[in-house]
Amino acid sequence: MFRLQAYTMKRIFLKDTSRFEWKRLLQYFFQGVIIIAPIGVTLYVVIWLFNLIDNILPNLLFTLFPKLMTEPNGSIRTIPGLGFLLVIILVSLIGWISSSFIVSRIVDVLDKVLEQTPGIKYIYSSVKDFLEAFTGNRRKFDKPVLVSVDAEDTWRIGFITQNDLSQFDLLEHAGVYVPLSYALTGVVYFVPKTKIKPIKNMNSAEAMKFVISGGVTHLEENAQIS
Repeated sequence: MFRLQAYTMKRIFLKDTSRFEWKRLLQYFFQGVIIIAPIGVTLYVVIWLFNLIDNILPNLLFTLFPKLMTEPNGSIRTIPGLGFLLVIILVSLIGWISSSFIVSRIVDVLDKVLEQTPGIKYIYSSVKDFLEAFTGNRRKFDKPVLVSVDAEDTWRIGFITQNDLSQFDLLEHAGVYVPLSYALTGVVYFVPKTKIKPIKNMNSAEAMKFVISGGVTHLEENAQIS
């Protein structure tokens, strides 16, 4: 009888120990995933963008001078990092040149031509407006606000994109873009200005990061919503 009880207790002890070890192992595994996944995804995106930009020049030169840009084994001749550096320098140079008076007038003329060309104007205008919403002198996503669109005292974080909606006969409304969590999409609402509250002590980058992360990102101590 005593041996049977001892054997039973031993089995229970080994079972609990095994369960505890597996539980701890899973805890360590998921903790490792939380640490490694953001680093891995960030490195992957950075390396992918670097290779994408770095291969632009070699592919272009290979199209123009296939014999000169072909290695003995048949692959495209490349110098890692050179294409990336030259593309960055070229884009920066174009930006600097376009700031001059004469070139800026030429760019304005070209801009008007592209915006009036059937078919092309939709693609060109959409890409241009999207980029200018984040950079340049006509940035749109630089005014984070709290907007009530669902129910009273229920708020979403958004960005004012249009203060004047008179073309829609909505004189007391404003256009607010509300991004969605864990996505690169969002929704535009026409909201009465009385249902919009500016977010103080938080810049647009912090507000966007907070929304995209589903509200789990760490907020700086001085970034308070009031």
